[in-house]
Amino acid sequence: MSDLTVELLIANTNVKHELGSGQYAKRRAQCETAAKVLGVGSLRDASLTGLESGKSKMEEVVYRRARHVITEIDRTPKAAERIRAGDWTKAGQLMYESHRSLRDDYEVSCEELDAIVEIAESIGLPGGVFGCRMTGGGFGGCAVALVKSSAVADISKKLAAEYQEKTGLEATIFGSRPASGATVINSPS
Repeated sequence: MSDLTVELLIANTNVKHELGSGQYAKRRAQCETAAKVLGVGSLRDASLTGLESGKSKMEEVVYRRARHVITEIDRTPKAAERIRAGDWTKAGQLMYESHRSLRDDYEVSCEELDAIVEIAESIGLPGGVFGCRMTGGGFGGCAVALVKSSAVADISKKLAAEYQEKTGLEATIFGSRPASGATVINSPS
């Protein structure tokens, strides 16, 4: 495990998203269609090879939705492995891959989320940013960046200034140290 101290930097775009617009139901239906074409109960049971074989039997948008889900399912354990190993550079690369997939294949990003990710990527490793991606439901909301703890203040200032310059909006930015999840603590009796 790396001795490097990292933090998660959360940047709220302050763009509100509307979950009730039907876009999630539409994507779910597209993924269900892809699963049927591929002959699997769920895209969790599909492979990228199988998707490529079935591509000609589905609309392009259905193919892209399925490609996002299948590649995201593949990325998740890889990211967990890299985090456990303290390989922050590779974990960050996986975050950028995830964002591109959410933006291009699943189409749940927005101009403001993309701006945050682009700014973070331009700061890059020399400035202390390992990776960044949208988080949550998309269509607005937050992006999360994996950053060097020692660079949080500088990254926050640069992100805030460049985001406001690009979008005319103020981002709300705060850091959080990664830690174990909730656990039950038994008190001595």
